This record gives sequence, C-alpha cells and structure tokens, in this order.
Amino acid sequence: MSVPDPSHPKNLLSPSLEALLFVASEPVSPAQLASVLETSVADVEKGLAELAEVYRGRGVQLERHAGLVRLTTAPEMAPLVERFLGLEATTHLSQAALEALAIVAYQQPVTRPQIEAIRGVNSDGVMKSLLSKGLIQEVGRAEGPGRPILYASTPEFLQHFGLSSLGELPPLPEIEGEHPAEPSDPKDSYSG
Repeated sequence: MSVPDPSHPKNLLSPSLEALLFVASEPVSPAQLASVLETSVADVEKGLAELAEVYRGRGVQLERHAGLVRLTTAPEMAPLVERFLGLEATTHLSQAALEALAIVAYQQPVTRPQIEAIRGVNSDGVMKSLLSKGLIQEVGRAEGPGRPILYASTPEFLQHFGLSSLGELPPLPEIEGEHPAEPSDPKDSYSG
C-alpha cells in the first residue's frame, strides 16, 4: 500500500482551494480558481464538493451564489461571532422588507414596478433599505419603457438567512386554480 504524496498537485487541490477562499475578499468563480491553480474547472468543482463535505457541521461553510463561491461563517455560529466581535444582534427586517426580499429572491432579476405590482403598495423605501443593508443589488436594466432597474439578491442575503445557495430556498406553495409558473434557474439570474 502506497502513501499518497502530499506534494502531488491532485493532493493539494482541496487545501489550495481552502487557502484561496480564505483570503478572497469577495466571492470568486470556479473558473478564477481553476486559472490560478492551473487546473480544470471540473477538478475545482470536485475539490469544492470535497470542501463542502468537510465543512458539514463545522463553524464555516462553503456558500454558492450566482455561480460564485466563498467561505462564510456557519449561520448557527452567528450569535457567538457577534458576541465575540461586539456586534449588535442581526438586523431584524420589517414585514414589508421581508415581502419585497422574498419577491426578489424568487423572481430575480425583478424590477421595482414588478415588486410593487405583487405587493400592491409603493416599495421605494423598502428597496432603499434592502439596498443599504446589502441584501439586494442592482444587476442591470430591463428592456422596455423607462428601462427600469433590475434587482437580485446578494451573497449577503444568503448569509443573513443561513443559506449556502438559492437552491435551498423553500418551494413556493401552489395556489389552487393557478398554473405553476415556469421556475427560473436562480443560478442563471445574473452574473454578479
């Protein structure tokens, strides 16, 4: 039985990915990681899957959003980290903010007029609040009259709600008599 050579590039992939993600100041794409590591995106994805498994039940987790990946603190560790850093408790969101945020999360990219049509009320203040908290971001402009701004969720949204990807959002309940809309793939919503 041979002992794996720790200096072999294949044996260094997971530790290398971990080191890069640890020092990355913002989420990165698997392609960026593959370029730096001079390997294939498929190898990087395999290494990321290994890391995600290693982090299961740990104090950090691998978070994916819009094709990007980063290391974040596990949500269940938030109170401990906040206490250690002397931060206030996580900001609580109003019912109006939660409504608008849910619409953005499930329908992204979406415009403010679309959000207002669903909510039935003006959403200017709520949208400004969500933008200032970093939970949503502008991702472009819609084609059409006035070219309204398109909004999508951010990696901070995932972290705030303890999600590692948009795929973990609970399914929307079907309303009797309505035909279910074609779900959009949240990963393809934007390249932010």
